[in-house]
Amino acid sequence: MRNALVGGALFAFLALATSVAAEELGASSAKFWSAPQVDALPYDAHGRLIRLGRDLITATYAHIGPDMPNRAQRFAGNNLACGNCHLDAGVKKFGLPIFGVAADFPAYSARAGAEITLQERINSCMTRSMNGRPLPASSQSMRAIVAYVQFLSKGVRKGEKLSGLGAGTMPELDRAADPARGRDIYQARCLSCHNVDGAGVQNSLPGLGAGYAFPPLWGSDSFNDGAGMARLITAANFIHSNMPDGVDYLHPLLSPEEAWDVAALMISKPRPHRAGLEKDFPDLLQKPIDAPYGPYADGFSEKRHKYGPYGPIREKLKEIEKQKGEVSNPNVR
Repeated sequence: MRNALVGGALFAFLALATSVAAEELGASSAKFWSAPQVDALPYDAHGRLIRLGRDLITATYAHIGPDMPNRAQRFAGNNLACGNCHLDAGVKKFGLPIFGVAADFPAYSARAGAEITLQERINSCMTRSMNGRPLPASSQSMRAIVAYVQFLSKGVRKGEKLSGLGAGTMPELDRAADPARGRDIYQARCLSCHNVDGAGVQNSLPGLGAGYAFPPLWGSDSFNDGAGMARLITAANFIHSNMPDGVDYLHPLLSPEEAWDVAALMISKPRPHRAGLEKDFPDLLQKPIDAPYGPYADGFSEKRHKYGPYGPIREKLKEIEKQKGEVSNPNVR
């Protein structure tokens, strides 16, 4: 009887988890799907390439980081790993996973104002989150990352959206997110992993390409100001769904309000600057509402876009789009 009760409870829990994820992200298919296992692959050439792709995600610094002895292999400009944002090697739900997306490329990029390939999307991360330079499309590292993403998308059709993509969606504040409030939350919840100055905790001695046990959240070895994680909505939802370390979206530890404020603290801090940000999003009506750099189509300040609240901005964008007779900005719906 006890086993039956436990089994029934487990089934109900799994069903609830699936429905929550599907409802939150508007998944087009409720079918059960799990990421394929890399360790089940044979050790042939293709299997080794996929494994290398996974290693490049989890230990980017050890393969193409700034401390590589061969300077030609220094593509990442910091000692982060792709897996610091794409958690659990890119398969954790609402941990910015990279599963199930390969078939959607080529895809239109509002940031580029043009259709981009999967390789170009990867290089956007290389030049922003990794603060480095693009990987050549023909390089082994690029081929390996592409092979890994394609492997994680095995069996997923073009246009099919799996549950758990992105970082989640939680209610927004009706006030500006507050870095000062975020500082108290950081000291109570984040400091033990990410250090007093946001510098993270290194795996080993500096200069050995060993990366971080817990990544820096700001400073010279963090992502630059053109990265997606430098935007409040992305950062706040990611923090709510995944932090402190070990939390998942079904069992958040921080309240939404706490997540907004600690994210505001993180994005308020200095980090490397990416040149040419003013060229992002040629159609300003498609620019993310939380992009922390101008220009903008709505007349609101950079500070307002950086910290919110976003309700008045959305209303202004609706007004502009109504005048134009079109609806272009995904942030207003």
